[in-house]
Order: sequence, then C-alpha cells, then structure tokens
Amino acid sequence: MAGDQPIKFRILQLFLDEQEHWHSEIVKTIQDEYNMQGNFQRDSINFDILELASGGMLKSVETKVDEEGGYKKGFLLHKYVITDFGKTRASDACLEYV
Repeated sequence: MAGDQPIKFRILQLFLDEQEHWHSEIVKTIQDEYNMQGNFQRDSINFDILELASGGMLKSVETKVDEEGGYKKGFLLHKYVITDFGKTRASDACLEYV
C-alpha cells in the first residue's frame, strides 16, 4: 500500500507519529517498502528527506557521524521530527487530518 503513493508523502506519513527518527531508519523503511535497494536509491531517498527539511516540514534535532558504517561510514546522520508546517502539508496531501 505504501508503495502506491509518492515517496515524499510516505516520508511525511512516517513522521506523523511525532517521534524523532534518524534519517537512516526512514531511508531503510522506504527502501524496503518501495523495493529500492542500492546506493543510488538510498541517496535519492536521503535527498527527498533533505528537501522536506529544507522546506521546513522536518526539523533536525540531533546529528552524529556514522562511525560504524551502518548507513554510510563517515556520513553525517540527522535525527528529524516533523514540524507544524509538515503536519499541515501532510493534511493538505490527505495523509492525515490534522
């Protein structure tokens, strides 16, 4: 079901629980749901998350360097939470009534 909607909508939907999520966890979830394996797809999903954050729909609340290489060794990991604007946009996209 999730694979039927645009990826950015699904990303916002995952954040609607109002919990903080590491972007690497969201990327893995999207990769599994949309059958998008591989580094290019991983980086494309990450870019979608960055666009949502730069648009004010997600807010970074913590960062750390991926020392172990679980996502991408040496890469900066971000923990995000949805903003009020993100909730409004999700509602506008009929993802959930806010």
